[in-house]
Amino acid sequence: MNKVYLIGNLTRDPELSETPSGIALCRFSIAVNRNYSSSDGERQTDFFNITVWRTQAENCGRYLKKGSKVAIVGSLQNRTYEDKDGNKRTVTDIVANEVEFLSSKGSGEGQEEEPRPISSGSKKPELEVMADDDQLPF
Repeated sequence: MNKVYLIGNLTRDPELSETPSGIALCRFSIAVNRNYSSSDGERQTDFFNITVWRTQAENCGRYLKKGSKVAIVGSLQNRTYEDKDGNKRTVTDIVANEVEFLSSKGSGEGQEEEPRPISSGSKKPELEVMADDDQLPF
């Protein structure tokens, strides 16, 4: 079984884009505090990269921003790539199946009065080219 539950705050604004075939995806990272403190009393924090697909991705792109508190239910996914120096790198991402928005509109912790538009201007963001939709994790 591959299942992950996380609650944390966005460390940056989400990046909403779409595949060449028009499937929406949203990427962001969250900071999650550990349950314990270090020997000097400081709480440790872990950072996780999150990927969300389709309608849920569009909602995340519209309503979340840096600082928003979210609950994530998803799975771990490893991917490998070659860096500019030819070294093989492995990255672990969380592919979210569910994203629950935990910040309230009035709290000032992330939600805006009006949702942001999906794209800024007429130019769409540059996307990583996928050979076909068979590479999608679902």
